[in-house]
Amino acid sequence: MSAAQQGLSDGDYTKLADFRYELRCFLDFSANAAACEGLTSQQHQALLAIRGNATPPSSVGYIAQRLRIRPNTAAELAQRLEQAGLITRRENDSDRRTMDLELTEEGKRRLDALTLAHRRELSQLMPVVLELLDSLNEESE
Repeated sequence: MSAAQQGLSDGDYTKLADFRYELRCFLDFSANAAACEGLTSQQHQALLAIRGNATPPSSVGYIAQRLRIRPNTAAELAQRLEQAGLITRRENDSDRRTMDLELTEEGKRRLDALTLAHRRELSQLMPVVLELLDSLNEESE
């Protein structure tokens, strides 16, 4: 079935393209902000996942799940974060095969700075994204 038969207009594609563009702008901002703190985007995401875990402690498996990466990649990431002094790893009390991950004071400091910067950026981006989402939703109804 063609796009015309499915009721898709040129405007539908424009709105979706605009939405994807805004997402990419945010991701570029995020990567640049992380770099300013001496982190990669993936390191920032890992710190955020550890701190944002509603049911701590965080583990390498949790990081792999949240970042959608392989467990061995998450293990290497955790090792690099530990070497940088941003997290600590320790054996889980109930499962010795699992390592609990926790932010150090330096990890918390860098994540706090990034979180404040991201909140400012999101407050500026939010009206644009909400308008785009609303217009996409109107078309689908």
